[in-house]
Order: sequence, then structure tokens, then C-alpha cells
Amino acid sequence: MRLNITLFVFTCFFSSLFSIRQAQAQDPRFSQFYAAPTELNPAMIGVYEGKFRIVANYRELYSSILDNNPFRTIAASFDMRQRVQQQDYFGFGFSVLRDEAGVSRFHRTKANLGASFMKQLGGSRYATYDQYLIAGAQVGFGQHGLNWQRLWFSEQFNTDGGFIDANTPSGENFDKQTTDLYLDFNAGLLWYVLFDDHLSLYAGGALHHLNSPNVSFLEDSADNLHTRWTAHAGGEIPFTRELSLLPAVAVMGQNTHFSTTVGGNFRYTNREWKEVAIRAGAWAHLSNELESGMAMDAVVATAILEMERWNFGISYDITTSLLASANNSRGAFELSFIYTQPAHWRTSVKCPNF
Repeated sequence: MRLNITLFVFTCFFSSLFSIRQAQAQDPRFSQFYAAPTELNPAMIGVYEGKFRIVANYRELYSSILDNNPFRTIAASFDMRQRVQQQDYFGFGFSVLRDEAGVSRFHRTKANLGASFMKQLGGSRYATYDQYLIAGAQVGFGQHGLNWQRLWFSEQFNTDGGFIDANTPSGENFDKQTTDLYLDFNAGLLWYVLFDDHLSLYAGGALHHLNSPNVSFLEDSADNLHTRWTAHAGGEIPFTRELSLLPAVAVMGQNTHFSTTVGGNFRYTNREWKEVAIRAGAWAHLSNELESGMAMDAVVATAILEMERWNFGISYDITTSLLASANNSRGAFELSFIYTQPAHWRTSVKCPNF
């Protein structure tokens, strides 16, 4: 009996601590960052070969430990592009995200309107070589929420009986279950050069939460959301007419938290009019782990199917950190979906494969 109580208390404490560390301290991330373009960098708005684009992402983390209360992140976006002169373009987009974590149902909800300007630096629609510099920005609103009633505190633990008495006052003074609605600003830059249909290079960077909005749950108190910076780069390297490699890296930092995802996907295409392609690859995720410094905490296996306008991706994070002994290396499950409406040849833009 005493052992079960101890394990129960430890599990609740671990879940609460882990939820706070992951949910409040840093923004959610996608392993398939290249398939969540507007979440990665506002300058990615309008950067695709088509008329408009619809993107959806779903990520579920640590359900093997938290059972029915895993970390869930859902995102969706729509963006389109309009030519303004010769080969320069404006991009417009809208994106939403909801992130939920742990027993307390801690959640973050945000919605952004974004725009970008694509300036051609070299090439033309008649030439293979093409180069662009893109600047993008987003403005939106966000709100955080938490269900205090789903939590218990030390004052409610009956040490004599070894149980939690929900009728006992928690001893905590919580003012509200949601933060005030806050204004949010993001901005970014992206450069790419396309040497051939399957030979490209790109690099970009972004700053999120430029205004460091207040996300405190307490009245007359400040808890500012730290600015997150992102740097990413990649490209495509062809081996044959059908086979190429898409390496990429994304580095993110927010307050004291730092993470890197690096790897690549092999891409095989049938090179026909109705092009079908498959991708498969592996990625390593590294992050700073308190006193341990930088360490690899997950290996990500990916598979992607491309069918003309559609792109379906699936990935799985295999835990490699000390947590692997608790979750049997079962990490995150992630899905991505991209639909691109083809553009008329006069308004098409040559873009890299991401």
C-alpha cells in the first residue's frame, strides 16, 4: 500500500514538473519543421510552387507516460501569393495553433495574420537558375489557459490516510484560469537559390514574440513570454534524375532553452508528368538538459508521400535520453498534410523542395 502511494505521488509530481518545464518555459516544436513552414518562419509565407497552400500538423508527445494527458499540438495554416511586378511577389497567410499539455490541461492558443515580400535577386521564369530574398512578418493574438481544479497540492494530501482530499483547501490563491488576451509579433528572413530542379540551397532566421507579451495568470503580475529565435538552413542534392537528398537543420533558442534538429530525407520520384515521390529519412534532436549540457534526446524516423498536389508526412520520435527507461523509448507521433493548388505558368515561382 505504501509503495503504491509513493509511486502515485512520484508520478503526479513528475507529470506536473515535466508539464511546467515543457509547456510554460518554451514554445512547442514540430519534428517535421519543414512541413510547418509558417510556424518555423514568417518569411516562408508564399514560398511554394503553386497558387495557394493549406497545411495541417498534429503532434502527440509522451502518451506512453501521461496516458490520456499527453502533450498535443495542432496547427493549421493557409497562404497565397500575388505578383506585384515582374517576378516580385506579396504573400499573405493565416495560421492557428493550439498546444495542450498534462493533467492540468494547460493550453496555448494563438492565431496570426502574416505577410511576406519576395524579391527576386537573379534568374527569370524562363531560366533554371533562380534566387530570392524574402522578408515576412506576423501579427496575432494569443491566450494561455489552465484548469486548476484538475491539480492537487501538498495541503490536500492526507498524510495519515495516504490519500488526496479534494475537499481540503489547496492553500493557493489563483485569480483566473486564463491569461489576458495578448498581442504577438513575429518576423523573419529567408534566402534561397535554385540552381536546377533538384539542386538548391536556402537559409533563414526568425524572431518570435518580439514584444515579449505578458502571459501571467495572476492579477497585477508580470510573466513575460521570452522571445524565441530560430535559424534554419537546407537544400537538395541530386544523385540521379530520380534520387536526391534533402538535408536540413533547425536551431531554436528561447530563454535558457536551446534545441537543434538536424538530418535529411532521401527523395525518390518517378519523374513523370503526374509526379509521385516518396521520402524517407532520419533526424537527430539535441537539447540542453539542465546541468548535463547538450545531449541527443531523440532520433526521428520520417516517411513522406507526395502525390501531385498532396503531401502526407508521418514521423516518430524515438527517445534516447534517460527518459527512455521510463517510456521504453516511445516518444512523439507526428502527422503533416500539405495541399498545394497549382498556379498558372505566368504566376508560378520556382522554389526549393523543403
